[in-house]
Amino acid sequence: MEAWIHTFSFPHRVAKLARQAEASGFAGLLVADSQNLNADIWVELGLAAAATDRIQLGPGVTNPLTRHPAVTASAAATLQAETDGRAVLGLGRGDSALTQLGKRPVSSAELERALVAIQRYLRGESVELDGGSSRITWLAESDAPKVPVAVAATGPRVIALAARHADQLHLAVGAEPDRLRWAMEIARTAEADGPSLGAFINVAVHPDRAVARDLVRGSTAIFARFATEGAPTDGLSHVTRHGIERLASAYDEARHGEAAAPHAGELGDEFVDRFAVAGPSEHVAERLVEVAALGFERVVVVPGSLDADPGLVEESNQRFATEVLPTL
Repeated sequence: MEAWIHTFSFPHRVAKLARQAEASGFAGLLVADSQNLNADIWVELGLAAAATDRIQLGPGVTNPLTRHPAVTASAAATLQAETDGRAVLGLGRGDSALTQLGKRPVSSAELERALVAIQRYLRGESVELDGGSSRITWLAESDAPKVPVAVAATGPRVIALAARHADQLHLAVGAEPDRLRWAMEIARTAEADGPSLGAFINVAVHPDRAVARDLVRGSTAIFARFATEGAPTDGLSHVTRHGIERLASAYDEARHGEAAAPHAGELGDEFVDRFAVAGPSEHVAERLVEVAALGFERVVVVPGSLDADPGLVEESNQRFATEVLPTL
């Protein structure tokens, strides 16, 4: 199972992390797209590309509302051309990028429409969208392979549409094996020969389990908040289901992704232990081997909260690289 790493887009940090991740053996780096909370992802991805030679790079994830499908497709194709084929395009319904603007995530139907359009744009085909027809003409002169599109999904409708149209499907349903099996079954039912499967999982490696939990408490709240939005609770333990219900009613968008936010502080230790993977290296390795055994081809490590100590996050990433990654 490949290990990828996820990060927030801060100036002067993304290129450095990309170099470290590549040297440590990570296969890819995904950068969150949230314009009001982070720096622009395409600028930072370009800097990361210039600083590396092997690692795959892309947004994790962007959405079809703040960026038009043609704009996104052209940006991803540009990164693909400049990196000799190392780009991947992460797409989803949108979370903080939209809620920070007072908007809701796009519907599954809107996402499917955009996904189909982006796939056509990336193949150099004409696209009928918003009453007009267009194509990305400069792609005809590029000999780079088509950019793979990875959809992040939590609910059954998005999982199913991703299985039909995406190249990769990254489940964002937490780390409980039963919940992961539930999501995988939906994907396989929708398309038996569907996309390769990955999973976003909040991960922190530290000998002190309390320190590890606190590192990912805020980012765990991000993923847990929409883990059952519009979805049944199949595969969730009682602890996880109860924690998600409390989180949904108390989430403060103004403190999105912060471990120090009251809503994140209310997540009990048992909840974090189940939904995330946090603790000593041998514990983290054991949990992720379980994920690999389910049939996942990649895990996207989400290592820290927005307000986490960068030094502690870097230490966690290094422990993962030297003590966990070899096991995977």
